[in-house]
Amino acid sequence: MKKLLTPAFLLALGLLLAAEAGVRLLLPDDVSGRFSYGYHPDAGFVESKDGTVRLVRAGGRRFLPQTFSRQPETATWRILVLGDSVPRGPFFQAAYPWRLQETLQQKGTKTEVLNLAVAGYGARRNQLVLRKALEYNPHLVILHLNDSNEYEDEREYRRRQDFHSWHPRHWPMKSYIFARAYEIKTEKIFWKLLPDKIRRQSAVNDAEAELRASLNEAQVQLWREQFWQTTRESAALVRQQGLPLVLVIQGVLQCQESGGPSISDQELAVMAHSLQGPGVYLLSMKQVFSPLAAITQCYADSAHLTPYGHLVLAQALAELVDKHLVQKLVMPQKAAMK
Repeated sequence: MKKLLTPAFLLALGLLLAAEAGVRLLLPDDVSGRFSYGYHPDAGFVESKDGTVRLVRAGGRRFLPQTFSRQPETATWRILVLGDSVPRGPFFQAAYPWRLQETLQQKGTKTEVLNLAVAGYGARRNQLVLRKALEYNPHLVILHLNDSNEYEDEREYRRRQDFHSWHPRHWPMKSYIFARAYEIKTEKIFWKLLPDKIRRQSAVNDAEAELRASLNEAQVQLWREQFWQTTRESAALVRQQGLPLVLVIQGVLQCQESGGPSISDQELAVMAHSLQGPGVYLLSMKQVFSPLAAITQCYADSAHLTPYGHLVLAQALAELVDKHLVQKLVMPQKAAMK
């Protein structure tokens, strides 16, 4: 025991404890929800006493940085957009939430659109973001439907369970410093500094795990059912608030040797129509892009959009909103001002 309590050991322990205390005191936003991987209810939402809310990258929620007031300005629409990397876009001002805000404002509708999309998010984590965002008094919710991220939701949920478990093997993870050091590998921080061999092996392991999961038909069916059950719950949450909901149906670009490019929405459209009803509207990417002569100019790959594709989708959304919702949402606010 005495051999362990050397000056060097005590110094290292003291530095570790000081670092742990310093991080928790000086960087509480980074610590809060840090190892919940998107399953912490408040992670990424930083509220100030003056009523300002900041969206930050924390707790597995890599939001695009945005700042807004808890209560929207009078006679201003507040629209929430939730989903994965598709609505998140290549960068903030190229994504369709931002272009939607611009388009509606050009039409004379004072609008604030919050882009709450996070890459890799499936239905479960999107629902947690939605529950928190509904506290900020939106007037309309747009939910981008894409059922290709359930593997990521499941993987991150298991990571969260490991970090929150009190099994002895997880005790070191109760330290922010140790947990963050472990996470450097799993999140591939400083990835480029590692030898190519290690990077290739890890990438192969990740790809193989996802491929195995995608080939397990029973697992895929389970995730599909879970996706739609959670989506139905999310739609019900929005409607319980008396808010209109727009469901954007993801379309996948398919390039064939004969017949040219086409867009498929697989089972998404059929299942989305089962949710349609009073106050719930659908917008299909397939219907938006298929009539265009240059479909491939709208897609950066099989799923993600180019800036031009985001603009086209934003214009279609603005047309839907202008046609069905402007009078319902704007007129009561104007009346309240008189």
